[in-house]
Amino acid sequence: MAVTLSLSSLADLDAAVSRPAYDRGALRPGILHVGVGNFHRAHMGWYLDQLFEAGQCHDWALIGAGVRPGDAAMRDRLAKQDWLTTVVELDPKGLSARVTGAMVDFIDIDPARTIAAMADPAIRIVSLTITEGGYYVDAKTDGFDAAHPDMAHDAAHPDDPRSVFGMILAALRRRRDAGLGPFTVMSCDNLPENGHVCARTVTGLAQLSDPALAEWVRENVAFPNSMVDCITPATSDRERDLLRDRFGVTDAAPVVCEPFRQWVLEDNFPQGRPALEQVGAEFVADVSRHELMKLRILNGGHAAIAYPSALLGHHFVHDAMADPQIEAWLRALETREILPTLAPIPGVSYADYLELIVSRFANPEIGDTIPRLCLDGSNRQPKFILPTLADALRDDAAIDGLAQEVAFWCRYCERVDEAGNQIAPNDDNSDALRNYALAARQDPLAFLSNRTVFGSLGDNPRFQAAFATKLKLLHDVGTRKAIEVYLAA
Repeated sequence: MAVTLSLSSLADLDAAVSRPAYDRGALRPGILHVGVGNFHRAHMGWYLDQLFEAGQCHDWALIGAGVRPGDAAMRDRLAKQDWLTTVVELDPKGLSARVTGAMVDFIDIDPARTIAAMADPAIRIVSLTITEGGYYVDAKTDGFDAAHPDMAHDAAHPDDPRSVFGMILAALRRRRDAGLGPFTVMSCDNLPENGHVCARTVTGLAQLSDPALAEWVRENVAFPNSMVDCITPATSDRERDLLRDRFGVTDAAPVVCEPFRQWVLEDNFPQGRPALEQVGAEFVADVSRHELMKLRILNGGHAAIAYPSALLGHHFVHDAMADPQIEAWLRALETREILPTLAPIPGVSYADYLELIVSRFANPEIGDTIPRLCLDGSNRQPKFILPTLADALRDDAAIDGLAQEVAFWCRYCERVDEAGNQIAPNDDNSDALRNYALAARQDPLAFLSNRTVFGSLGDNPRFQAAFATKLKLLHDVGTRKAIEVYLAA
């Protein structure tokens, strides 16, 4: 019989399931985290659990928070199991499971409660995993999107915000007025210079309604950059069944992930921080090069395999990587066009990192899916592919493969694979993208006219020519032949 996870049932778990040896009742919160999804619990929650297990920093426990309906559903699931999460590491050499206990509360999904919790002086860090598209970035200017309805609302109603950034500002205002030090705001999302982007959004919103607060934030609040990495698939019945059948645990919200994690942070925490370096995190003065390496090689690599694999009908990432043509396409694009855009990092081999990425993508235990990699392309392409393309254009370097990747995405946006199967919409802008993609059948440059995605990059004559050539080739001969042409070049 499987054991239903809760604090009272920990002693009943199978011996193969690791569990906290520390006293959760002795933990005290120091971090409020917004966006308690799978990645957060497999990454930041796991690091803190390891730190607490080592007997360290028990005043840095987590409180969960959220702003979306899905956050409320997650709260409900976790509440029934005392905020515990089972993390299963999908190592091909042998799976392992651990119940993690770094979270001690998850406040109601309510702006007033969230603001009050952030304003509590015990909270010294407010951290975020709100997805790459959650930072109100204007794709046309790459700056703060002040015109977004959420930002307009929060500027007009600073005491009744709807966005997490409005809540952060309301809490910071309370702390400033009470003479309390501000918390550090730490983004854990896959964004280039995520701390700087977060700071720009917070101060940009403040500037709309309270310029004095905006100036105070600029002078007093830290927004450290960070690089985070751990492949974490979505949880489905497959993962819940695996946990129950393999380890005898019934968990309403388990997490499965690869056995690899990386966390590189800028050491800028004026109110203090947990000693995460004791459990494998790395603190550095400048995260940017590590961050760019990961965003371009790993996230860009995911984008590179996602769309041709979807067009060919692959569902699981490991099955796509078992397709020799997909693996060869990934290696060629990375080696020819992505790695050359990266400045060297002392002691780091980009070639070795690429080999690590290839092996991680090919891990059959992860069960990561191509539909997940294809998700939200209109936000991910401008972050993981287009900056690489822009740098290559600037340096007059090769762009044929990058143009081919954009062509694969364009063809995918038609929402029909090469076998004629319908592809479910998985982008907030799916309908607009489909219209652009269908128009590109007659005029390839119609797809690049989408300013929200491409900005001025779509006007570059060299990119226009390469994209038009690659899209026509794809329409004429299909995905496999298009890859074959690139590999033979």
